[in-house]
Amino acid sequence: MVEPHPVQLVVQDDLERRRLTVFFRLLLVIPHVVWVVVWGVAAVLAAVGSWIATLVTGQPPAGLHGFLSRYVRYLVHVSAYLWLVADPYPGFAGREGTYPVDVRLPGPSPQSRWKTFLRIVLAIPAFMVSAALGSGSGISASSSNGKNRASTSGNLALAGVCGVLGWFASLVRGRMPKGLRDAGAYSVGYDAHVLAYLLLVTDRYPNADPTAMLTDVARPPQHPVYLVGDAHDLRHSRVLVFFRLPLAIPHIVWLALWTIAAFVVAIVDWFATLVRGTPPQALQRFLSRYVRYTLHVSAFITLAANPFPGFAGQEGLYPLDVVLPGPQRQNRWVTAFRIVLAIPALLVNSALGAALFVSAFLTWFVALGTGSAPWGLRNLSAYALRYGAQLNAYLYLLTERYPHASPLEGADDKDSSFDDLTA
Repeated sequence: MVEPHPVQLVVQDDLERRRLTVFFRLLLVIPHVVWVVVWGVAAVLAAVGSWIATLVTGQPPAGLHGFLSRYVRYLVHVSAYLWLVADPYPGFAGREGTYPVDVRLPGPSPQSRWKTFLRIVLAIPAFMVSAALGSGSGISASSSNGKNRASTSGNLALAGVCGVLGWFASLVRGRMPKGLRDAGAYSVGYDAHVLAYLLLVTDRYPNADPTAMLTDVARPPQHPVYLVGDAHDLRHSRVLVFFRLPLAIPHIVWLALWTIAAFVVAIVDWFATLVRGTPPQALQRFLSRYVRYTLHVSAFITLAANPFPGFAGQEGLYPLDVVLPGPQRQNRWVTAFRIVLAIPALLVNSALGAALFVSAFLTWFVALGTGSAPWGLRNLSAYALRYGAQLNAYLYLLTERYPHASPLEGADDKDSSFDDLTA
């Protein structure tokens, strides 16, 4: 059991959005962006002072710790507002308990001096994950003409994609889709972990586990496509880890050939479903095996699972597997426009793919050294792989249920052996 992280995200958002403030969100956030930069200059100076004091005394000074904690909390509020993870206009003081998406931070406590001394270097892997998730509330310091300069950093990674898609959805429905809100909240929460670590608010390393980040968030309904497997088996053979990419070459070749066949079968399946309203069972079985095999190969390449997978996509033969539904009646209109309807999901999947790549890259080094995958990174990989499997199942007409962007596995009456990882 992983000990809870001292930086805890609090999500009390009700998903309701006011269309007027959503439409003008980028304009409304400008005063906060200016204040983030101004406060960021002071935060950089305070962080340097706290760093020196911690090296000397072994603990951050209470005053500087409180100042930097407020800055971290304020950035969480602003990021949540910008990416539509929450709706109310945030205050400018970073007070705890004043915003629907908040963060609980620990008080000043003793910290390891050598970890403090190397803090920026140690934080590099966390920066890579944060860049892929892209909540945009990061702080960076650089030197220009001998002067320190602080600035916000952001990109249209997971949080940005979810925010943009949520903007359109909120304008139409007056509500933020739960999956997009949950994904955005996870991104904001991880960025808070990184900032708190960098600014010496805590010396506990950021935890990339999305389900541990969203402990207070209700799980969505169970999707018909979900992962199963042994959640606690993190063991990896160092030999298989070291030679992972060469070993994957036969699977990459076979997957490319199978993809060509699957594309042709999917076109036939699409016409048949438009006529009959239900996919033919034989085509469904073929495409199910393809989707399952794609997951097995992806899990092997990204080190989300250890054993060398088979080439047939058989159910139940790989430690990380996917449950797929049988042939069901599908709406002809949804079937006809399936590719167009899938565009938002493709964007989310692209963002998650970047996070999956970073997670796999970092896991390779850790597993090579320890013989085990990091719990948080493996769970992040499982989230990305699950969403990819749901997207493939939607595209190949295995289900008409849209992929769910929430990092949380769906709640269901029946127990799944993978619930410990995804719930």
